[in-house]
Amino acid sequence: TGQSAHPSLYDVDLEQDDFDLAVARHALAAGVPLLAICRGLQVVNVARGGDLVQDMAATTGNHRHLVHHVRVDAGTLLAGAIGREVEVSCFHHQSLGRLGEAMVPVAAADDGTTEAVELPDTPGWFLGVQWHPEDTAATDPTQAAVFAAHVKAAKQYRRTGQPAAGPPA
Repeated sequence: TGQSAHPSLYDVDLEQDDFDLAVARHALAAGVPLLAICRGLQVVNVARGGDLVQDMAATTGNHRHLVHHVRVDAGTLLAGAIGREVEVSCFHHQSLGRLGEAMVPVAAADDGTTEAVELPDTPGWFLGVQWHPEDTAATDPTQAAVFAAHVKAAKQYRRTGQPAAGPPA
């Protein structure tokens, strides 16, 4: 991101970062439906020119091993999939800082941390969430709905070669 490394950073793998950034850029340019979770969202944000809060403990507080409330904006892909409020589980100590090009925040934690973003003005279907819906998707229909929305978009893309548009039904 062009930022100096924070002392709390660990396990940095520049080759993996370069690969992940290239995949994100390709998927977005091709209009491939993309669901980005936690680090994946951070990668997409950096790929689009944004940056990261490298250690949340110094700003909003730690989100590591935390379950907390998230408010979702009306009229968004995310709200269409899961509704306006959700409890989420997090493991991150980093978060989105400056948002990348065309990234629109659509959900936030009570402390103001951006928890989800969308790219409404770009080709394809994109949803990025900072939390881990996979943790409870097997038993929580709200978290499972995040994946169902992505699957619906992917099926439409496969069927038509065109990105899905609008919130899932």
